[in-house]
Amino acid sequence: MSITGYTLKSVAFAIVSPSFAITLAMLGFMFYRKNKRTAIMQQMIIGERINSPLELTMSQLVLGIFAGALASLMLSYLGVMFGENSGIHIMFIFSVLLLFFNPRFICFSYSGALLGIFSIIMNIIKDPLSTIYPNIDMITKPFYIDIAALMTLVGVLHIVEGLLVLIDGDRGALPIFTNKEGKIMGGFALKRYWAIPIAILLIFNNGSVIGGESITAPSWWPIVKGPLTLDILSIAIIGIMPFYGVIGYNGVTFSKSKKEKSTSSGIGILLYGVILTVLAQLANKGFAWQLFVILFAPLGHEVMLNVQKLIESKSEPKFISDEEGLVVLEVAPDSPAHKVGIRSGDKLLEINDYRIENEATFYSFVNKSITDMKVKLKDSKGTIKELMLNKIEGKRIGLVLVPRFMPKEDVITNISNGGFSEILNNLKKHEDENHKEDESHKNEENDKDEEK
Repeated sequence: MSITGYTLKSVAFAIVSPSFAITLAMLGFMFYRKNKRTAIMQQMIIGERINSPLELTMSQLVLGIFAGALASLMLSYLGVMFGENSGIHIMFIFSVLLLFFNPRFICFSYSGALLGIFSIIMNIIKDPLSTIYPNIDMITKPFYIDIAALMTLVGVLHIVEGLLVLIDGDRGALPIFTNKEGKIMGGFALKRYWAIPIAILLIFNNGSVIGGESITAPSWWPIVKGPLTLDILSIAIIGIMPFYGVIGYNGVTFSKSKKEKSTSSGIGILLYGVILTVLAQLANKGFAWQLFVILFAPLGHEVMLNVQKLIESKSEPKFISDEEGLVVLEVAPDSPAHKVGIRSGDKLLEINDYRIENEATFYSFVNKSITDMKVKLKDSKGTIKELMLNKIEGKRIGLVLVPRFMPKEDVITNISNGGFSEILNNLKKHEDENHKEDESHKNEENDKDEEK
């Protein structure tokens, strides 16, 4: 069977096989629970959900499967392979364990580097300890990892991660606010995970290939040639084994739209993946180069993240309201505001020929109006427009506006290390308080009516 057919067959096996399907179902359940909270938060902030939990979950699973198939094909054609007894699966275990220390450590640049360090240490201590413990080889054998292949694997995973962030990174984004130098800035918090099935080539010396099939490879294959492949490729049988991994992405921006942020982040991750894939081939040149590539993986990833943070901090904020009007941060799809043409980044200037000084002014007109409202705005390109905003009974306008002033306790900025749960609790608290205030106002109005 050809490399393409065998690789795709292995990916399909990871989807339909009962044991692997259970893993995929568990990941889907975990994603759905997180997405349900995201949808609740969107509804509380915006007034309605932008994405349903099912939509968010299905995109993570379906796009993850396509990304896994692409990564598997890239790895197969590059010729990235490992010994049948190598512990390459340990990288995926390390990734999950590191998640408990910090969500961003789920990235394979950290777990891959950790496995590479273990591999080097085990190979160094193997010979000295063999005189004391003759069976030490049984313990260290899973750590006999080809460093060039390992780091190429990590690089390819980042290439597909970059593509996923480009395509799907902005989905499920939440509007957030922060206070800087007395000004309220609106922005977005992005947080996405994808489950990807990865088919990895294994070298079987004893002919025990999964399913009893061997791979028919073209004469130019493999592209990436390391000591492991060159020494035993002529006598070994190549098999393939599927694994499941989870790719995660976190981002915060106050200077870009959510799509612009996911695009810039995706390009950065993609470039990092390409650079790591190229540098990984240096590991074939000796121990010093192996150590260099292993250290580059996490350090280069940190540099990429910090460069993005630096660019963000130096960039002008995009969503700030001023004396001219209020900036629109988010617009709910299919809402009256969206249907009339109001978009994120627009600045509302006037409503019914009255200048919009603050949120209270705008929503006061919205609540009192019984007919369509004339809204004057400046779009993100600076063009002045006048639109007729339709008011639909029982349906919110669907706008999140950046206020000119906001009480300190209402500012939402913490989005990491469990911050989403904290935001949800704060939103529930504020909603309860606002509900109580509304009830109080209604009671006061009823009392006045009774007095009259």
